[in-house]
Amino acid sequence: MFGIGMPELIIILVIILIIFGAGKLPEIGAGMGKAIKNFKGATSEPEKKETQKLDEKFEEKLEK
Repeated sequence: MFGIGMPELIIILVIILIIFGAGKLPEIGAGMGKAIKNFKGATSEPEKKETQKLDEKFEEKLEK
């Protein structure tokens, strides 16, 4: 898609290592992981709410 291959990724990782240092990399990785997890959770919330609404309507129909 962007034409980024293995050599380019290695160069990017080396630059990041130089800028932030080896001690900060685990913190940065953990922060990015949490951000991605929160983003996925936020994008799937409306789907969950809609599913719950449909389940409640279905249960109401079964009770009648």
